Amino acid sequence: MSTVIAVTADDTPAVRWCYVLDGVAEVCISNPTRMNAMTVWMWAELREAFETLSAQPLSAIVLTGDPSGHAFCAGGDIQEYPAFRFDATSLAHFHEAQVWPGLRAILNCDIPVIAHINGTCMGAGLELACCADIRLAHSDAVFGAPIAKLGFPMAPKEAAVVASVLGTSVARNILLQAATYRAELLHHMGFLAEIHPAQDLDKVVTRVANKLRTLAPEAARLNKQLLRDTLPDSLGLRRRDANQAYAYAGSAEHREGVTAFIAKRSPRFGASSDDA
Repeated sequence: MSTVIAVTADDTPAVRWCYVLDGVAEVCISNPTRMNAMTVWMWAELREAFETLSAQPLSAIVLTGDPSGHAFCAGGDIQEYPAFRFDATSLAHFHEAQVWPGLRAILNCDIPVIAHINGTCMGAGLELACCADIRLAHSDAVFGAPIAKLGFPMAPKEAAVVASVLGTSVARNILLQAATYRAELLHHMGFLAEIHPAQDLDKVVTRVANKLRTLAPEAARLNKQLLRDTLPDSLGLRRRDANQAYAYAGSAEHREGVTAFIAKRSPRFGASSDDA
């Protein structure tokens, strides 16, 4: 059952979010007439969505593109670019005060984020995918950031994320040659966890989300904090307090997981583990 939290008119570019399962929310990039390209305003909505959902007791957040847009996200909405890209001050404001806060909200989210990549994943779409934790893609999806054809480089923090997640060799090919990659190759390289035909992808996303619901939620949060620490310091992300690395030792969740394994039963995390 889906409980809608934010809704706009059908063709209005927006980032919408809703609860789709107990403990699972979906964030949808919706700009269907432009293959779900991100507008300036959508970056603010993306930030709001993830900052709001980060405070909820969720097991997973699914990030996807509006199916009617026939893409995950085709990049930024280029029709808006003349309004700000030709002035250094306004361009810096766009990337540092609009795009980056949206991406940072995903990276700072301690809830596992599943990218449901249901089509073309270019430019901003690639950056969004790199910020997710588990990437599940349409087998025909294409990935890249052909901005060299548009005459500009990737912004520094965005490039740092892409290079850290994809690897510098792939990032160089994408940025210097405007290279594109098929899903099959990126799956082979480990960037994509799974690839499936379009008709099967929804079921796969549900399967993975349901699996996350059975696992220890606090352990997931701690692992996300640990992995966030491996990203470049220059990104200014929220850092884990090293002195608290083992503070989970006495938690009910920790005790339940170990006790259940020894007893050869399935663990009961969440409310049930508090009673164990």
